[in-house]
Amino acid sequence: MTNLKVYNTLNSKKEKFIPITDGKVGMYICGPTVYSNIHLGNCRTFISFDLIYRYLKHLGFKVRYVRNITDAGHLENDEDVSEDKIVKKARLENLEPMEIVQRYTLDFHDTLAKFNTLPPSIEPTATGHIVEQIEFIKKIIKEGFGYEVNGSIYFDVHKFNMSNNYGKLSGRKLEDLVHNTRSLEGQNDKKNPQDFALWKKAEPRHIMRWNSPWSDGFPGWHLECTAMSTKYLGESFDIHGGGLDLKFPHHECEIAQAESVNKKPPVKYWLHANMMTLDGKKMAKSTGNNILPSDVFSGNNNKFSKPFSPSVVKFFFLQAHYRSILDISEVALSASEKGYNKLIGAIKTLDSITEKGKAKFNINKWNEDCYKAMDDDFNSPVLIANLFEAVKLINKLKTNEGSLSKDQKLILSTQLNLFVFEILGLKSNDSSKSNNQSNTLEEAIKLLMKLRHNARLNKDFKTADLIRDELSSIGINLKDEKENSSFSITRK
Repeated sequence: MTNLKVYNTLNSKKEKFIPITDGKVGMYICGPTVYSNIHLGNCRTFISFDLIYRYLKHLGFKVRYVRNITDAGHLENDEDVSEDKIVKKARLENLEPMEIVQRYTLDFHDTLAKFNTLPPSIEPTATGHIVEQIEFIKKIIKEGFGYEVNGSIYFDVHKFNMSNNYGKLSGRKLEDLVHNTRSLEGQNDKKNPQDFALWKKAEPRHIMRWNSPWSDGFPGWHLECTAMSTKYLGESFDIHGGGLDLKFPHHECEIAQAESVNKKPPVKYWLHANMMTLDGKKMAKSTGNNILPSDVFSGNNNKFSKPFSPSVVKFFFLQAHYRSILDISEVALSASEKGYNKLIGAIKTLDSITEKGKAKFNINKWNEDCYKAMDDDFNSPVLIANLFEAVKLINKLKTNEGSLSKDQKLILSTQLNLFVFEILGLKSNDSSKSNNQSNTLEEAIKLLMKLRHNARLNKDFKTADLIRDELSSIGINLKDEKENSSFSITRK
């Protein structure tokens, strides 16, 4: 039995965490749609649930963590004329859809590895579970909540709402949704605008398609999570999470699909991570208001004047509660960099502290406060504040102010390492490393630009062009101006 409490979006309150099966936790997190690079806002969500996963494991739970990959069926919207995001990207780049999927799945894994997140227990894909999705549609139809129109299958939200509560997670009422929906007569085959696709008949130009009892087509986006979470975690499991933007309609539709077949709530605790903003606006792929992690790490962006390491960016994320909105800025990242360096520096300093006497600092209470923070809905900012109380103690000991016994040092060192590296998942790498590498690269480029400038003055255009072309071949583009030249780096 633990003291952990989690904020359940379903009931809009904190509840004591009691898993369905003693000692075991089933957790499903909505993964990425792999049609583009993962941006920082996406990363924050997955880092938040990595923190949750790490702490549950630390508490002794056997956790089955399932995080899907959406590699088919994610429509731009739910109308008949909409297009799968992956298919659209493949068409734009003249590639096979699975080339797009492979490229951005690898980017997703590589980026999260830089942030030192733990891999999930199972990472199923939508295309790998077409059979399960078709079978689930058959069950929905059998229960009377699915209907076919011209080879496509839709979920009847209005019929479901007669005996259930569609909108219980988001707090939306179907009557209000109906009132606020414009008539789209003639634009699709759905009975009601609120109905959503379970299976879409593929148009002739649609590349990704599978055979089904109804048509050659592809599954609706909401269906994959219901089919895969049920397969790997059962009809009812403990935690379902994702970004707050998925609460409606995606998670609402998941509930409807599951309850229509299994006749019981699919999830005990719904957890949602809040959004990240950039320049005060929501960070999103669709609006273009986003920044890629690689550009932050390299410093190749027009938002920040210098690069920041993955550990610093992760520390910045963790300084805010996962349910709060977080705005990213250079000032905030610079402050996090200083804080991160102080924390890591203090841990390293503690090893060299000589034990003598006994500290007045109540280490047992400090340890309890750290756990209280994490038990309070994974409150990482309060945990970090407590960690800095230990940093203050270590800095005093460094200047021979105060004392510390051998037992106290052992407890402090053990727990600091536990909270910082195992639970928060930070790394002890030097955050200045990426800065130094970037500065060295910049100096090397400037040196080559100077050599090129001298070559041009001496009318040695062959050498000047050679330097320009060689730099361009590795993604460093020179722009000649009247007085001098500038450069930009194209991310490979």
